Amino acid sequence: MPLLPTLDFDKMGGLVPGIVQHAETGEVLMLGFLNQESYAHTLSTGFVTFFSRTRNKLWMKGETSGNRLRIVSTSTDCDTDALLFRVTVDGDGLVCHEGTVSCFTKTIGTAQE
Repeated sequence: MPLLPTLDFDKMGGLVPGIVQHAETGEVLMLGFLNQESYAHTLSTGFVTFFSRTRNKLWMKGETSGNRLRIVSTSTDCDTDALLFRVTVDGDGLVCHEGTVSCFTKTIGTAQE
């Protein structure tokens, strides 16, 4: 088994951001945060589990909706303080709680547009 990189949970007070990307389409689906416990749970189950900052507990995405995030691959950035999960989605594929595939649906205009 390959040696896992040590994540830097200290930079953000015990959390690292986890970007979730669809493995087939490349679409960014959502962003959540993981603590050491949720990261260990994610690796052991093969499904992305976040740490809910508002509820102060572990939260497996899709545990109630059925739209679980099944991991295809996991990588970290060069600073080892962020994660990228490439996933397939169980269920109907609607990852966002607003009923869309991606949480990133609200366009913001910039001066260059």
